[in-house]
Amino acid sequence: MEILGTTLRICVEDLESSVAFYERLAGGTAMRFERGGVSVAAIGCFLLMSGPEHELEVLRKVSATIAVKDVDEAYMVLNASGARVIAGPVPTPAGRNLIAMHPDGSVFEYVDRRVSGT
Repeated sequence: MEILGTTLRICVEDLESSVAFYERLAGGTAMRFERGGVSVAAIGCFLLMSGPEHELEVLRKVSATIAVKDVDEAYMVLNASGARVIAGPVPTPAGRNLIAMHPDGSVFEYVDRRVSGT
């Protein structure tokens, strides 16, 4: 499985002021989308999330987002290595993802930029 990078997940109260700060910090423009009642802004290696506390509580359990070349391959490697896939693979606005719990109990999201069916 090829790991392409890692995204830091940050839950914030005020998405707008946070986006402005992280855009200046990362030197880029945020890609924005909504998912499950949560507003999301992806800026460089940062993924900012804001929304209802009951939604953020679940999101805080995921340590980081790991970009991979192929989520299907990640699924196979994770299962063969003793991890437990909790959710997915499923389509997302930017590709596909899955959530996995590693044998040590840490939880990570794995994402690719492949569109389902390609």
